Amino acid sequence: MSSTVEPSPPDAQEQQELRSRHYNAQIIRRVDCHDNLAIFRVRPDGDIPRFQAGQYVALGLGYWEPRVQPSQAESVPEKKLRKLVRRAYSISCPMLDDRNQLAACDDIDYLEFYITLVREAGEPGGRAPALTPRLFGLQEGDRLCMESKIVGRYVLEGIEPDDTLLLIATGTGEAPHNAMAARLLRDGHRGPILMATTGRYIGDFAYRQTHQELMRRYPNFRSLNFTTREPENVDRTHPQYVGKHYIQDLFQSGQLAELCGTELSPDSTHVFLCGNPAMIGYTPPGAPPPEQPGMLQVLKQAGFVHNDDPPTVGHIRFEKYW
Repeated sequence: MSSTVEPSPPDAQEQQELRSRHYNAQIIRRVDCHDNLAIFRVRPDGDIPRFQAGQYVALGLGYWEPRVQPSQAESVPEKKLRKLVRRAYSISCPMLDDRNQLAACDDIDYLEFYITLVREAGEPGGRAPALTPRLFGLQEGDRLCMESKIVGRYVLEGIEPDDTLLLIATGTGEAPHNAMAARLLRDGHRGPILMATTGRYIGDFAYRQTHQELMRRYPNFRSLNFTTREPENVDRTHPQYVGKHYIQDLFQSGQLAELCGTELSPDSTHVFLCGNPAMIGYTPPGAPPPEQPGMLQVLKQAGFVHNDDPPTVGHIRFEKYW
């Protein structure tokens, strides 16, 4: 009688063979902002395809790669033991190069990614995160897979030199906005370029110092960071208590326009949204509206529109991370 031999995970030699077969890029720099947030600079073996600021590309690693701990326990099916897990990431931008000069994405010979380590599923019983626990185990010089196609429709289209841009994000959703702002500044955009990003803690804004330097150099660039879990957000006895900062409330109250120092009107402003679905307020066709209004609902109430027409001022564009 013949017996069936159960597949076993690849040993060290086979792992190296699999890496040689599948991996085509190298991490040339890793900057850790804190334990769960990092910037990765990745250089592909070949030429970087031409792409537009705001687009994304998939990164991948083998299921055989180790995962950082602590992270949710993972059971890898036998059929995946020798395959890759992939996920798409918007391409960020250093904005300032190693000589401290303004740098857009096409001024550098690598791609930059701004990534949060997800250690556990967002819902009880959810599938264990597969890629980031492996990605955060890599160091400078380590290799990975980067897909050859850079794609996406979340781009700078229909922008006139004097238009206002309002780039709203949560967390690492700021990544494509870094690329957009750097491209606009390099190309001499004259209108206001306004980045408004929310995060839990002030330490969650990895590009904060870079943005501050750019604000000193360019009067039309402004970056605002809002938190929700610092002491002044949650402790009512704190001398600087302000409550939790949600961008919807800041926009509706007029405080966001005041902090930006300019009118945020559909007659002059393009709006870009990237990050948490609750902040964006997107619901699939036929689904009930969100329990709490997101920026889509707030902006439409203010006269902005979202449709498939060629975008002009007053148009809302959003990138989905779900």
